[in-house]
Amino acid sequence: MRPRLLTLAAILAAALLPAAPVQASGVSALAAPNISLANVKAHLSQLQSIATANGGNRAHGRPGYLASANYVKGRLDAAGFTTTLQSFSYNGATGYNVIADWPGGDPGDVLMVGAHLDSVTAGPGINDNGSGSAAILETALEVSRQGLAPAKHLRFAWWGAEELGLRGSSYYVTNLSTTDRSKIKGYLNFDMVGSPNPGYFVYDGDNSDGVGSGPGPTGSAQLERVLQDYFTSIGVQTRGTDFDGRSDYGPFISRGIPAGGTFTGAEGVKTSAQASLWGGTAGQAFDSCYHRSCDTAGNVDDTALDRNADAIAYAVWTLATATPPATVWSDDFETDKGWTVVPGTATVGTWERGDPEATSSSGAKQLGTTVSGTNDLVTGRLAGASAGDYDVDGGTTSIQSPPITLPAGSLNLSLSWYLAHGSNATGADFFRVRIVGGTTATVVQQLGAASDRDGAWSTATADISAFAGQTVRVVIEAGDESTASLVEAGVDDVRITR
Repeated sequence: MRPRLLTLAAILAAALLPAAPVQASGVSALAAPNISLANVKAHLSQLQSIATANGGNRAHGRPGYLASANYVKGRLDAAGFTTTLQSFSYNGATGYNVIADWPGGDPGDVLMVGAHLDSVTAGPGINDNGSGSAAILETALEVSRQGLAPAKHLRFAWWGAEELGLRGSSYYVTNLSTTDRSKIKGYLNFDMVGSPNPGYFVYDGDNSDGVGSGPGPTGSAQLERVLQDYFTSIGVQTRGTDFDGRSDYGPFISRGIPAGGTFTGAEGVKTSAQASLWGGTAGQAFDSCYHRSCDTAGNVDDTALDRNADAIAYAVWTLATATPPATVWSDDFETDKGWTVVPGTATVGTWERGDPEATSSSGAKQLGTTVSGTNDLVTGRLAGASAGDYDVDGGTTSIQSPPITLPAGSLNLSLSWYLAHGSNATGADFFRVRIVGGTTATVVQQLGAASDRDGAWSTATADISAFAGQTVRVVIEAGDESTASLVEAGVDDVRITR
C-alpha cells in the first residue's frame, strides 16, 4: 500500500444514488472452500526468499519484482490459467502486471480479483503486499483444483508499481477498450490482509459509516455485503474503510466499476475501542513495520491472514457461481422498441435513438462510441460545427420506454450511461433515470457542477423490486437548467433482470 496521497473524494463527490444491494443470502452459489493457511504461507516464504536473493526487496524495476511476477505466473500457468505478463514503463524502468484468466464463464460479466505484488525498496514487503498477493494466488489455485465452472468469467491480477502511485493497475484500466472495461462488473482488492496487530476492515461500498470519501460506484455495496456476510458467519465484526485512493481499486472506481475488498491496517494506530473489538494492542500501529525492512515473513498475523484468505474464497465462490439473473426486458437500441420523447422545455439536444457523432470541448463530451452495437440513446446525436451546436439547451429533455409489465420477485434495472458538461455547468444541470408506475422513483441521478466533466461510459444498477407486478415505464432525463452551458448525455444497454 502506497503512502497517503490525494483522495478520490473529488471524483466521487457527486456519486450515483446508491441502489439497494442484492443480499448475498439470496444468491444461489456453490459453497466456498477453506483456503489452506499453510499454502498461503508457503507462497510468502517464496516471496521472502526472492527478496533475500535480490537485494532485500521486490520493488518496481528491481530484479526481485520480476522474479516475483515469474513465480506467480509459473504457478498459474501450471494450474491451467491463461496468463499474460503485461509490461509498462514508469520512472525509466519496466514494470509488469500478471493477468490470469480462468477458462469459461460469461465473457461479458467479468469478476476481477487483484492485489499489488511490488514492495517498497526498503524491505521485502511480506505483509505489504505479499499477504494479499499470496492469498489471491492460493484462491486462484483452489479454483483450478476444484475445476470451478463459474457463471461469471474470473480474472485475477497482480499489479506492479502500486507503491509508486498505482502505476500498474492504472496502466491496465486505461488501456482497456471502452467495451472491455464495461465487461468488468466488479473488482475485489486485497492489500495488507495479515497485519501483525490486525483490524478487520471492509471497503465501505455504500458509505454506511457516513464519513470519508463517500460511496463507491453503484454495485460496490453488494461486494461489501458479501464480504461482511463471511466475517459475520465466523463471529468477527468488521468496520468500514473508505475508498481513499491508496490502493489499486482507485483506477477501477474512477471509471465507475464497482469495487470492494478487505484490509487489516497499515501505519494507523489501533484505538482502545478497536482493541476491545478485535484484540491486539491499543496505541500501536496495525503494522509497525509498514514500509520498513522488518516487513518480513515474521511480520504476519496467522489468524488474520487465514480469515482473510477464506473471505476471499467466499467472495469469489459466492459472486462467480451465482445463478445468472433472468432477463425480463432489455434494449440495446439497435432496433426501435418504442421509446417516445416526452415534451419538455429543451429547445435543442433532445433525446433520440441513433448513431452518435463525437464532440470535444476541453475533452470528450458527446461520445461517438457506444457500449454495444452502433446506436444508443443520445442527446442530439449530430456533432455540428462546434460542440455546443446540438447539446442540451434551454431546459429538460425526457424520453420514455414503452410500457413494461414486471413479474413478481426481486428485480434490478441496469444500464450504461454518461453525463458530460463544461466548466460553465452548475448543480442545476443533471442526468436522471426514473421508474414510473403506481408511484415514481428516481433510481439514478448525476448532478452537474462548475467543473469540466468528460464523457465516459459508466454502469449503474438499481433495485426496482418495489415495482414488481406493475406495468411501468423507464424515463430518462437530461437537463440544462441553469445559464446556457454545454451538457451531453448518453444511455445504452438498458436491462431489467429478475
